[in-house]
Amino acid sequence: MRTFRNTKIGAMLIAAASVGLVTGPAAAQPAPADPARPAAPKPVQLPEVSTELPEELKGITIIENLNLQLPLDLEFTNEAGETVQLGRYFDGQRPVILTLVYFGCPMLCGLVSNAQLQAMKDIEGWTPGKEYQAVTVSFDPRETHELAAQKKQNYVNEYGDPAVAQGWHFLTGRQDQIEKLAAATGFRYRWDEKTKQFAHAAALMIVTPDGRLSRYLHGVGYDPKVLRLSLVEASQGKIGTTTDHVLLYCFQYDPARGAYTLAARNLMAAGAALTVIIMTAWLVPVWVRGSRRRRENEGGVGRQMTNDEIRMTNDE
Repeated sequence: MRTFRNTKIGAMLIAAASVGLVTGPAAAQPAPADPARPAAPKPVQLPEVSTELPEELKGITIIENLNLQLPLDLEFTNEAGETVQLGRYFDGQRPVILTLVYFGCPMLCGLVSNAQLQAMKDIEGWTPGKEYQAVTVSFDPRETHELAAQKKQNYVNEYGDPAVAQGWHFLTGRQDQIEKLAAATGFRYRWDEKTKQFAHAAALMIVTPDGRLSRYLHGVGYDPKVLRLSLVEASQGKIGTTTDHVLLYCFQYDPARGAYTLAARNLMAAGAALTVIIMTAWLVPVWVRGSRRRRENEGGVGRQMTNDEIRMTNDE
């Protein structure tokens, strides 16, 4: 009887399982759509974004030729119409901010020059022509010195100090001279016939007083603190305050960030040196006072013996 019951229960379980296998999928079917309920929106297929540069921008870049000597014998025309050599603006004492632009540029060059103007104004206590020179060269050989003079006057007026005219120079030149300067500075540009404009990148180039490329500041915004330290660095100690040189020792330029960051090793060395200075300043007076006391004590004993000798001599 027990076996029959187990067999019967097993058959019932099998039958139930069979029904479940048959009816399960049917039960899982979705309910009929409600006509009053809005349909789910279809996914939007976004267009693929190409990371490849447009053909007109390929090869347009600035290659950092750090420490390269510029050809200072290149000849250009200044804003007064005079033929000058590039070396005229490198006196061996003051660093130079060099920029390559073209005065007819509808956008980028104006942004570069305006940002340069603002950064130079924000360097407190420094003026172009005194602590450093600024040279702006047009890479469009069709532009004239009259246009350069007009641009210069606009920026001198905007700066607000007529003395700046002695330190910010605007040059034009022949194609062969421009190409040699562009090649030396790593400035890659190209004329785009379709837009009738030059395709080019943007940067300030910081040059040593003897004409070697020291630093590139890329983009169209320049931190005056970074610009100042770059000029101090390029000057090789010829300009800048003691604070500038201490900061330059404790910070190093990070090209990825376009800023000066803490140099841990130099900072530790500076801290060790400062500790030695403080300890020396504290210990030296202690040594001096101790030495003075010893001398005074020795001198007092000597005088006492002399007095005793005098008394003994009087008693005799």
